[in-house]
Amino acid sequence: MLIAPSPSSIPRTQRAIVALGIGELGIRNDVAVPQLAPDMAIIKTAAVAINPVDVKMLDYSAAPGAIIGHDYAGTVVALGEEVLKSGRLAVGDRVAGPVHGMNKLAPDVGAFSEYVAAYADLILKIPDSMSFEEGASLGIGVATASVGLFKELGVPASLDQLLAGQPASDEDRGDREFVLVAGGATATGTRAIQLLKLSGLRPIATCSPANFDLVRRFGAESVFDYHNPECAAQIKEYTKGELAYALDCVTQADTTQLCYAAMGRAGGRYLALEPYRDTIAQTRPLTVEASWMMILTIFGGKVALEGEYGRDECPEDRVFAARAFTAIQDLLDRGLIDAHPLKILPGGWEGVVGGVEAMRNQAMSGEKLVYSVS
Repeated sequence: MLIAPSPSSIPRTQRAIVALGIGELGIRNDVAVPQLAPDMAIIKTAAVAINPVDVKMLDYSAAPGAIIGHDYAGTVVALGEEVLKSGRLAVGDRVAGPVHGMNKLAPDVGAFSEYVAAYADLILKIPDSMSFEEGASLGIGVATASVGLFKELGVPASLDQLLAGQPASDEDRGDREFVLVAGGATATGTRAIQLLKLSGLRPIATCSPANFDLVRRFGAESVFDYHNPECAAQIKEYTKGELAYALDCVTQADTTQLCYAAMGRAGGRYLALEPYRDTIAQTRPLTVEASWMMILTIFGGKVALEGEYGRDECPEDRVFAARAFTAIQDLLDRGLIDAHPLKILPGGWEGVVGGVEAMRNQAMSGEKLVYSVS
């Protein structure tokens, strides 16, 4: 196995945030630095972002002793043999991406640690113009948006169209399909809107009026206030009853109901990011194909969670996610992916612990919670 020229600079133990039990986490200073697999890189962490999944897994599926956290950014300090031979990454690269945090099958892997082990094909090299804090906001958001849209929801566009760099012109776009992004101001929502527009489709979105300008800036053709009881009817009127694709980034009963009501008579496809209310899905079982995605399958291995959240090994999802990250890397290199608005807070690892608690008590809207930890 080939690693950095001075592997002695990487300690055997590190500081990390681990689950102590259901709803409890703490900072430990004696956590093992993860082993370097041939297809992985080790990154010295500079910044991390907090996701709702961090809180949900801690509260419902805590794995005591496992490192938590899914989004990181930092500097490559070691490369596995396969990665080194490929030449795609080099020690010293500034990178970001997602990892499967709080995984009881790999408890030493998680974003909230001084050293992160990540699959190289799910790593993004961040441009010089992007800070580590901005990079930390990319991972789970771009993974969910790209895999969700182009694989799970099956929108009428492809990753190849993103890679071609030739989205439809405004004139051509009039003949393309609408795609509704419910929760357009979330970190996944803004990513989805941007990717939809870049692939030539017509993104529309729902959010609160305070975030209308934000969602339009990321490329939404039109935005609707989900508080308005006429929201679904307004969407149906705007789309002339032809909406056939909906990505629900919020997945509450009211957003599922809104998406269903906004779709045209012919129906279409609805994708949620959490389990949805089956009672609502049964209102249109013949015309709307409903599903929900478990984003942790992008790592290819077993998702060792209880009940409907658990998944068997899914290597094909890893392959697709790697293709998606190739497309995202191309867009980043061309300056076509913008950072979601950030709320950068101080406090290092202690601050991250407080941030997880803060997100438990109040959902973020229009901002991503990020901490510098270098």
